Amino acid sequence: MPEALRNEADWNRFQAELDRAVLVVLGRVGHETHPNTRGRRRLVVSTRSDGVERRPDAWWWNPGKASLGEALRTAAPEGGLVAVPGGRRVNDLFLSLGFDTFHLVRRHGIVIVRGIPVFTRAWVAGSAEKLLSSHGLHPAGTEELDPNGPVTLTAWTR
Repeated sequence: MPEALRNEADWNRFQAELDRAVLVVLGRVGHETHPNTRGRRRLVVSTRSDGVERRPDAWWWNPGKASLGEALRTAAPEGGLVAVPGGRRVNDLFLSLGFDTFHLVRRHGIVIVRGIPVFTRAWVAGSAEKLLSSHGLHPAGTEELDPNGPVTLTAWTR
């Protein structure tokens, strides 16, 4: 993430939400880049898995070989909140599978030239907001995380 987008209030909120989740779903690169220092239960999305399998570092899931339902029943059999901090490919996958809620954080007044969008097709759609809307999600409210940023969080829900 570019330094210009980093914000302490956003980071603290993000970490608190991940702490509430029974399962955190992220891509292989994110998993390998960010050690699981808080010991959260992770489900790593990767084609380097043969379905849903338990490894010493996390649960691993290949969506081409096992359904989301199977992955969730295996990795979080008690149910509960599943957080998807993503990675762009993971965000794309869950956009097609269906998010219940997607939290979109904006740091206003910052433009990242040639940045990487949160979804692959966000540029084609015109914005992440337009893409979320085209997939049946609607803004359910915006919260100001940091007036000095300024940084806002909009919850997009079904």
